Amino acid sequence: MRENKLLLLILISFLLTSCGLFTDVYQKNQRKVLDYLLSDLPLPKDAEILKEPSVVLGTGDAISARIVLQSNYSPAENLIFYGNETPTTGWSLLSSKVGEEIDLIYTKEGRYATIHMEPKAGVRSLVVGDYSTDVVISVVHPDAISVQKPFEGLDYESLPGSPEPIEIP
Repeated sequence: MRENKLLLLILISFLLTSCGLFTDVYQKNQRKVLDYLLSDLPLPKDAEILKEPSVVLGTGDAISARIVLQSNYSPAENLIFYGNETPTTGWSLLSSKVGEEIDLIYTKEGRYATIHMEPKAGVRSLVVGDYSTDVVISVVHPDAISVQKPFEGLDYESLPGSPEPIEIP
């Protein structure tokens, strides 16, 4: 009986630490990818990259991306970070909106980066009185989409599994 409890405790410990290990590996690998593909766009060091909603598209210099981060810094601290760091890498601020949510729009060599930050309320905000931040970064390259009307001339009737057209009287 005692051996079973010890075995269960070891199994639970392994599962809990292995999840942290996989998360750390993902974070390290994703940082490497973003440092390579978007080397000129600064990311807060503390920010955790969320796997599911983040995506990077394109090749070579024509990279477009949506990166979703969670930062332990407050929106105000992240605003100061981006205000100080993005100009040092050549990005120019085009527009900003600062309120409870913060939107910054930058441009560089024909590319646009929109940085949306909003406070994330949670236990920390109740205990410490400070917020962490959800950050969504969208980078658009003008050459990432070469065909402006990709579905023009598409025969909707012949698509496999397409719904039947609805007739409106």
